[in-house]
Parts: sequence; structure tokens; C-alpha cells
Amino acid sequence: MSHDTQPRSTISPHDHFSQARDAVLVFGLNDRTQIELKGEDRAKFLHGFCTNDIKRLTPGQGCEGFLTNIKGKVVGHVFVFATATSLWLDTVAGQGKAIISHLDRYLIREDVQFVDHSADRGALFVTGPDAAQLLMLDEGLPPCGHVARESFGQPFDIRRIDLFGPLEFLISVPRSGVETVKRSLLAVGCVGGTSELFESLRIAAGFPQYGIDITDENLAQEVARTAQCISFTKGCYLGQEPIARLDAMGHTNRELRRLRFDTGAKPTPGIRILAVDTDDDAGLITSVSPLSTATGQTIALGYLKTRYSKPDTPVRVLLGNDSRVGTVF
Repeated sequence: MSHDTQPRSTISPHDHFSQARDAVLVFGLNDRTQIELKGEDRAKFLHGFCTNDIKRLTPGQGCEGFLTNIKGKVVGHVFVFATATSLWLDTVAGQGKAIISHLDRYLIREDVQFVDHSADRGALFVTGPDAAQLLMLDEGLPPCGHVARESFGQPFDIRRIDLFGPLEFLISVPRSGVETVKRSLLAVGCVGGTSELFESLRIAAGFPQYGIDITDENLAQEVARTAQCISFTKGCYLGQEPIARLDAMGHTNRELRRLRFDTGAKPTPGIRILAVDTDDDAGLITSVSPLSTATGQTIALGYLKTRYSKPDTPVRVLLGNDSRVGTVF
């Protein structure tokens, strides 16, 4: 990255999604949880508690996965990155203590140490056309691939995490260097994005957030990230039996879905979703975009019972005395 051009202005929270997606955006995510696992037994140990195949990872590779309890319910939604000397777990803010406590409970004689770097490392998220080019990743990175880089004497790690679409990148950097790296990104053409825009793009893409769209009451397959997060060929792990049993059944009773609501309709998280023609319970809203689309519609995430979860299925919510229709997509 270099300072060859002048920084561009920040995208307004009121700009439409389409305008935002035309730019290469950089978002500050300094509150993310970043945990390092050290020790000779780190891969074998984590493999026994993660739904994805950790033992197959080589330095520079990574994966997305769930940490589950014995009932197959989700206690963590993480990205795992392998280096030559450690494994790094990345997830949403405030999860360090809970994740380390969960894993440490099963640590007996294994050579594994947990280091919570959440307080000393920050993060920047870069998304949009030409993001890889601006980061000088000429050969690209595979999903969850990562590489160490340095700019103006500041070391950082670029990790591919596709939250909103293909070829998006999370940059993990010591907190003292976050602003230096961000200024460098703005100088080469990135545009600063707001927290409202990040949340709206996340919801529009259907990407769930732990603590909001996922809790320890959710079975792993209910989150609708089975293809990305669950290996059905790896060895045993905590929670495997109920997850395998549910896979054999062929479906869950409910799954996370995106919903699009009529112009002017603004449901709130926690509101019940109803069948369109009856008062039958269809599900529950978990996230609502703070920004409307270009057409004025509102996008939300919610868990829907199987019979209501197919695309284009109409549902509704009650907003006061008003019934507003939404559509699954």
C-alpha cells in the first residue's frame, strides 16, 4: 500500500446499498475477539471441539467453524487461521472469556496455551471491487487464506473472510498501528464505511452475528452455514452425535433466513413472525438493517420454521395495530 492518491470521503449512512457496493470500503472493527492457541497439541485439541476439520490446516490456510457443546448447540462461531507456530481464532466482540473458558474446561495434559489478544490487536475490514488489488494481493487468497505483510514499518495480517461477498479481507494489526494502516488504505482509494452501513451489508448478505443471530440455544445446522462450517468426514468432536443425527434426518425444524419487508415497515429484533393468512407462529426476527434499500424496503434476519423458510414465501409481522408483509429471500 502506498500514499499515491488523496483520501476519498466517507460513505454516508444514508447512501443506498448499490452506491456503497461500488466503492472499496474499509470498516474499523477494533473490538473483535482475537485468540491465539499455542503448543504442540493445539491442532489436535481444537479439532476435538470444532465442527470443521482443523487438523488438515497448513500454515497460511484457515476455515470457518462452530464450537459446539455436547448437545450440538453453538457456543462460538469462529474463523480459524493456521500459522507455523499457532492457531488464531477470530470472532465478534466480547467472546474471549467465554471461548477460553469453554475450551480450558476440557484441557487436561495437552500442550496448549490460550492467549487473548483482543485488547492489544485491532482489525480493519476491506470489501468491494478491487479490494484484492488495493491490498496488492495479485495472486489472491483462497477462502480463509491469510498472509503476513508490512507497510511503513507496521506488520499486519491479511485474512480473507467473505462476510458480504467474495474476496473480502480482515486485517489484524497491533492497536498502535491501526490508524497508520487505515490511512494507507484511504490513500490508495478505499472509502471509510460507517457502523450502520457495515451492519446493513451484513444483514443483506445473510451473515449471522454471534450473540444476536446465534446463541447457545441454536443447533449448528439452524444457522444455515452448514456448507461453510461443518465437516461430516472429520473425526469425533464434542457435539458430533446430535449434529450427525440431524444431518441424517435431512432437515432442521427452523433455519436462519433473510426477509425483505414492504416500504416503510420497520420490524424490531425479537418480534414474532406470523403466517401471512393466519396467526400461526412462523418464526422470530433476530436482526434488522438500520438502513433501507434503494427502494425503501427493510431487510432483516430471522429464524423461520421449515414450512415457511422457502424463498418467496410471504410472511408478516405485527407493528402496533398494523400488519406488514415480508418475503423470504
